[in-house]
Amino acid sequence: MLCTTEGLGPKCVSQPTRRGPVIETARLTLRPVQASDAQRIAALAGDITVARMTSSIPHPFPRSAADGFVAKAAQADLAREVLFAVEAEDGDFAGVLGFHSKTGSAPELGYWLGRPYRGRGYMTEAVNGALDWVRDEWGKRYIVAGHFADNPQSGQVLIKAGFLYTGEVLMTRSKARGEDAPTRMMVWLA
Repeated sequence: MLCTTEGLGPKCVSQPTRRGPVIETARLTLRPVQASDAQRIAALAGDITVARMTSSIPHPFPRSAADGFVAKAAQADLAREVLFAVEAEDGDFAGVLGFHSKTGSAPELGYWLGRPYRGRGYMTEAVNGALDWVRDEWGKRYIVAGHFADNPQSGQVLIKAGFLYTGEVLMTRSKARGEDAPTRMMVWLA
């Protein structure tokens, strides 16, 4: 296990498991998504305030969709895609963070956090811990991300993690909204 004391406190990165690495920050554990997470995923992602700020979560979000997400996470090619369950300091499943590579492009960061866990700095801490792993263990030097223009809180998470705005605004489909929404694009360089 690799441990450091940089940033928000001690952080340890374990050796990768069959389905992905485990990252520990001062208050959080980022770990592979497990079948036992499906019920919490369905409950938290099923909240319209969560779903409408993502491109990929439909609303409503039934348990079967959560089961499908868990199955997809288990099949992920770790060279191109890594999905983490974000576990709060009390051990509760709080959200998801992941990196997805498209052919010929930089990995893209996406995340969501359940409503009960907002306002505590959890996602900023999770993103910072994950980016340390991306740089040091996954060997990536360039990550892209975007946030819907009507979600400035997500933009603040990315800014605090060192992302910079590119000036590009794309129209991105939101399944929960059923329409395209302006997305402010950002980049992180290791």
